[in-house]
Amino acid sequence: MSFKKHSSILNKNKTSLLQFQEELSSILQKYKITNKNIKYSHNSNGDIQCFCCEIQGTLFDLYSQKHNSDLSYEKIYEDYKYSPRTRENYFQIYSRRYIGSKHKLLSWIFSIITKECSGNSFADIFAGTGIVAAEASKTYKKIIANDFLYSNYAIYKAFFENTEYNYVKIKSIIDSYNSINSQYLADNYFSHNFGNKFFSNNDAKKIGFIRDNIETNKLNLTDKEYHILVGSLIYSIDKIANTVGHFDAYIKKASIKDSFLLKQIDPFPIDDISIYRQDANLLARSISADVVYIDPPYNSRQYSRFYHILENLTKWDKPKLYGVALKPESENMSDYCRTNAKSKFAELIRDLQAKYIVVSYNNTYKSKSNSSKNKISLDDIKNILKNKGSTKIFEKGYRYFTTGNTDFQNHKEYLFVTKVQNDKRS
Repeated sequence: MSFKKHSSILNKNKTSLLQFQEELSSILQKYKITNKNIKYSHNSNGDIQCFCCEIQGTLFDLYSQKHNSDLSYEKIYEDYKYSPRTRENYFQIYSRRYIGSKHKLLSWIFSIITKECSGNSFADIFAGTGIVAAEASKTYKKIIANDFLYSNYAIYKAFFENTEYNYVKIKSIIDSYNSINSQYLADNYFSHNFGNKFFSNNDAKKIGFIRDNIETNKLNLTDKEYHILVGSLIYSIDKIANTVGHFDAYIKKASIKDSFLLKQIDPFPIDDISIYRQDANLLARSISADVVYIDPPYNSRQYSRFYHILENLTKWDKPKLYGVALKPESENMSDYCRTNAKSKFAELIRDLQAKYIVVSYNNTYKSKSNSSKNKISLDDIKNILKNKGSTKIFEKGYRYFTTGNTDFQNHKEYLFVTKVQNDKRS
């Protein structure tokens, strides 16, 4: 069981230490925290600071919210142990760079979900990397995974779908691709557009050749084999891309080293899974689950634009490209990255058929960068969820992955757990 220190500061009101201790005592009693686990001090500004090693979130947050009857701030022990799969020379589902990935937060998230929620079915309707759905499959019998991006949909099919594939055949195909000397390959769509920019020209030629060959031989592959090869290619190019972690731009260099190696993903079938590529708001009207997990994009950065090369490689319809970053015309643009995000979120929550709704959120609305600022505020989330049922809020300090110059001070990750009222279960 892991315990982390959390601090709370009673800001600049010169409240006496004795008075603060007395006012906080009711909260400490409620959460069964003994005085021996609390340490008080004054910081350099004269503010009162207290430390606790037992409670998730800050004591001052609890202090300031103690009269709020609509929302409940709870402590949580991180006693759920996330053990990521490993297999030498294979990609696991978490083995790629992705903005907003919850890989490092899974122990915390599932410590909360396993305590607060019950049931047999779990839906992740903004599934992203797929790692939350993958972890949920260890506990829940029925899984639903959905994402708007073609590349993510292909990845779920490759990892999760419980259909036939020939392991020896896949290995043989990948070995044959890796034996190709790219210097003897002709230029192609991929190298013409992305060579000497996002990849070396030789690597780009090889990537384009492999993708063409997979498509040419699609009829000789099962659906699972096809998606394993496409998924392996997605993970392999992400590993060597000349970027800071997404494809909104490339790093300008005099030369890029040849480094491409096609490495296979490590599939793990889920017995009962439904995979979708739909608008989450539309999907919400046609599915139901005991637990629905929601982690939408919250700022103006469109994932279909950030990962346009992965989308292009997956669809392989070779569109005309524009601009310095070689992007196709816009498609799959999320309303959650626009000014109407709040109304779309409210619509989604209204239409969901679930016993529990779990929402991930972070406070990047305080960002100095306009593109990083959230379109939905923390208060918006609170007010929308409390109308659906009783809601608990958990928080955790977290270093946010940013690929730009934005400095996220005091960044926190929030998890809302709403127990839906019976008459609000659509």
